Amino acid sequence: MKTIKLMKEDRDALLKELEKMRDLCTQENRMPNPEEVEWASGKLDEINDLEANIALEERTQGILENARKSAIPPDKPNPSEDRNSVQNQRERFASPGEFYQAVMRAGMPGGHVDPRLTTRAATGLSESVPSDGGFLVESEMANEILKNVWQSGMILPKVSKTTLGGNSTGMKFNGLDETSRVDGSRAGGIRAYWLAEAAEKLASKPKFRQIQLTLNKLVGLCYATDELLEDANALAMVINEGFKDEFEFKLTDAIINGTGAGQPLGILNSGCMVSVAAEAGQAANTIVFENVLNAWSRLMAASRPNAIWVINQDCEPQLNAMSLAVGTGGVPVYLPAGGASASPYSTLFGRPVVPIEQCPTVGDTGDIMLCDFSKYKAIDKGGIQSDVSIHVRFIYDESVFRFVYRFDGQPVLSSAITPYKGSNTLSHFVKLAAR
Repeated sequence: MKTIKLMKEDRDALLKELEKMRDLCTQENRMPNPEEVEWASGKLDEINDLEANIALEERTQGILENARKSAIPPDKPNPSEDRNSVQNQRERFASPGEFYQAVMRAGMPGGHVDPRLTTRAATGLSESVPSDGGFLVESEMANEILKNVWQSGMILPKVSKTTLGGNSTGMKFNGLDETSRVDGSRAGGIRAYWLAEAAEKLASKPKFRQIQLTLNKLVGLCYATDELLEDANALAMVINEGFKDEFEFKLTDAIINGTGAGQPLGILNSGCMVSVAAEAGQAANTIVFENVLNAWSRLMAASRPNAIWVINQDCEPQLNAMSLAVGTGGVPVYLPAGGASASPYSTLFGRPVVPIEQCPTVGDTGDIMLCDFSKYKAIDKGGIQSDVSIHVRFIYDESVFRFVYRFDGQPVLSSAITPYKGSNTLSHFVKLAAR
């Protein structure tokens, strides 16, 4: 079996091959051809397999190391030992489960405090006494949860996210204040024109607007019983996987449905969302081909290569039955997924159709949306603030784990765009209205 180092080298080599293909397409200003798409899909499958094997081997090594350490009685720390020296010499925990168990042992009467634990004092009590406060979760463990959140799913990886550093709690982005593409309005006011010889040149200039993003807090709190703490593998799975899934759900929900008050501004509540009305005489809670055809026509052309359809699963039966009338018959217009050997997502106009829980049910506004999420701007603080306390629920034999993630976002446009020619406004985000 290959070592973790060799597997990571194989993964990095595959990533470089993919990057070369992407650079070639960028240089030639084109989309990948079918052969390149098939080749890239195969490479991505190999990368996914390597990532899974790396994670499995790292987890296995952590468990084996934990088992070896558990067989050795821990040495009690020397009270007179310099605290900074202990901090400098401490090693990292082999796994999240090992860390959680160390916290449990530290909270037991007369229990051993592992020198690798970093303390966080409770309000009004001395930080020099570990049992007075809680313990910080190592940043690498906490941020692994965040990494998994932003690498999974179809929506979050597409968002344009900037990570803040230092003491920053927000950021202002200068964006073009463009609401129309007619002459004199592009880029907020820039204009070029044909000019006769010796005629006077007229100046024009762009108009800017500021996008203000201020970090909001997404918080998760979890209680773990002492019985669960005794099983490092089960505990790590419950906490790490549970919070990964929950944070992914809430972030996606905020990007779709956020109000902008104490949370990100979601696309459904933004001023740039274009709404496509129901067809005349269309029955309630139905989907017809004209609905999606009109939605496609309202998406800005530049966004079509990046856009995806997001839908509520209640829409799928009608999408699968949807057809285009031709004479006295019809032809299907919805392409279902090809299974594990082909595209994992159904398509409309060649773009993936992704079912998500955050879309309203069929017939409600936003049950089907066409979105270019690269035009959603977001900021975060670059990691999850994580800590654990053994005292909040001490009499219940439970420890408390807390995760705080700071995030904000909104679409880059403040309103839909009036096209250069045509009567219908366009946007990066389009939804079907209530029907």
